Amino acid sequence: MSSALYSDLTWLPPTPPDFRQRVRQLACSTEPGREAIRLSEHALDENQLRQLSNAITFLRKKGASLSPLAPFRLGVVGNGTLELLVPALVASAARYGVILECTIAEYGQIMQEAASPNSTINKARVDAVLIALDYRGLSLDSDLKSALPRVESAVGFIEALRAGFREHGAISIVQTIIPPPEMLFGSLDRAVEGTPRWQTVAFNSALTKQVQGGEDVLFDVAALAETVGLANWLSPVQWNVAKLPFDSRMLPLYADHVARIIGALRGKSRRCLILDLDNTVWGGIVGDDGIEGIVIGQGDATGEAYLDMQRFALALRERGVILAVSSKNDDAIARNVFALHPEMLLREHHLAVFQVNWDNKATNIAAIAEGLSLGLDSMVFVDDNPAERKLIRDMLPEVAVPELPEDPALYARTIAAAGYFETTSFSEEDRLRSVFYEQNAHGVSLQRHGADLDSYLRSLDMEISFRPFDALGRSRIAQLINKSNQFNLTTRRRTEAEVAELENDDRIFTLQVRLRDVFGDNGMIGVVVCKPTAPDTWEIDTWLMSCRVLGRGVECMVLRELLSHARERRINFLIGVYLPTTKNDLVRNHYRGLGFTLISGDGSGATKWQLDTQAEIDTAPMRVVRDGFRSYAGP
Repeated sequence: MSSALYSDLTWLPPTPPDFRQRVRQLACSTEPGREAIRLSEHALDENQLRQLSNAITFLRKKGASLSPLAPFRLGVVGNGTLELLVPALVASAARYGVILECTIAEYGQIMQEAASPNSTINKARVDAVLIALDYRGLSLDSDLKSALPRVESAVGFIEALRAGFREHGAISIVQTIIPPPEMLFGSLDRAVEGTPRWQTVAFNSALTKQVQGGEDVLFDVAALAETVGLANWLSPVQWNVAKLPFDSRMLPLYADHVARIIGALRGKSRRCLILDLDNTVWGGIVGDDGIEGIVIGQGDATGEAYLDMQRFALALRERGVILAVSSKNDDAIARNVFALHPEMLLREHHLAVFQVNWDNKATNIAAIAEGLSLGLDSMVFVDDNPAERKLIRDMLPEVAVPELPEDPALYARTIAAAGYFETTSFSEEDRLRSVFYEQNAHGVSLQRHGADLDSYLRSLDMEISFRPFDALGRSRIAQLINKSNQFNLTTRRRTEAEVAELENDDRIFTLQVRLRDVFGDNGMIGVVVCKPTAPDTWEIDTWLMSCRVLGRGVECMVLRELLSHARERRINFLIGVYLPTTKNDLVRNHYRGLGFTLISGDGSGATKWQLDTQAEIDTAPMRVVRDGFRSYAGP
């Protein structure tokens, strides 16, 4: 089958021969969560997904710790057989760092599930609901009469479902719909009003406009089915026999796509693409073949394949993915290719980090992650050499390492199919993320060569700006709250609606923090929420910052701003809370470093810290801009 690249999940390594035994041993593992992730990161078939799902579900019900998997409750409604989806969804979710608990709607009770507070799904208090309806469940059939009202009714039905679930605290993951491959008019099908294809196009267009810009998420199943082929996706035999909404061979692929959306909602998407060079970015070994001997460029099938790979990497950079290089090579020789080869599309200034030496790649990738202040689970490493891929999987299991086909013409397609960089929203600041990191890499270089830290900070010509939460920044604030993991003291997640509530509550003090420097605008880099716990005390409910600005004194400037507003409101004490996670050990001693006194906890777990608001705080060399704060008139 030509769609095997997708249906067989070929970017994942083959399932190990001892898979069944390792699944059985999960209950005995000292780290069952991490082992479940490792097992899920193989090209599992339907039976293997069920085996892993059963083990994960058993451990979850038993109350075993499955750290670092993040919990997520999913409701599922649809018009097909839904029970078969659940094991595949649970096992696939582990691949994206999520422990999934699924609740299936009562059969034939779709609208009741959304509207009634006592429905199976609403009582389960799910985080999201997968609305898995197809053209059969929405009555979009081949009747050529009254097609437009039928489409409008279907769109209205979906909106009513979304509103019902939203009222009970859940977002919706809404599928587009797939037309049947059987056409009535041939190539004219798309143009004739009332055909299934015409109705599908009209419905999907209206649904996209309806969902776009809100909290709900679109799952473009139609695009997925078109990628593998409608005839491969839809099986009339399996629908008639078992009401399966798609061919069972596509179940691992479908589950993987749902799981990657859930992972993105939990901030699990990857951020950085690390590239090998020889036979990955160009053909040949530059150290042996010389710059004139490597294969890249127009007019040669192999050379054009490597250009496609570079073109795809640059396209990812345009949408905010950070690019880096890790290669065993002579640094000067490798840099010469980027600087001098006329056919190269990828240039050194496109890269946040250029790590080329003869050290092992695990050491280099760890250094790249540290240099970018990103976790290893933000990294994707692409290398044509299977030995190097195995090294990284063994030594740095948090790093995603796709299997590559033998033909470089399929490199870009394989990486795209893997969905490492799935996103549920996209903003201008997302688009500029790679530029921010590239600028910061230049800053790191300057810092290393500067005479001292103070001179380096002054050379950045920084300007920090503070505003309270507002509607303009709301989407980005919610995005930071839900995606920031390392510099996040409490890791409390909030929806845009919850951010709006904080914004409009006069009892709560909020800050959005932005930073500019000599390299450009870093955008919003920090969020703070303070809540009163006593007449003279604020507790710092949320404090998070982007890791790319660490080491610049920003945290001191934020604290100074907090103290200033606290004193104005006659607040005498700030209470800082640290809730440890698997990713925020970076800030374990954050409050200690800022002069707070430990008042609760022993430093090994959750801690509370206190600071008198009359404290003096060291400042960093940067201009301060304040805007949007109302004058405080007293209680």
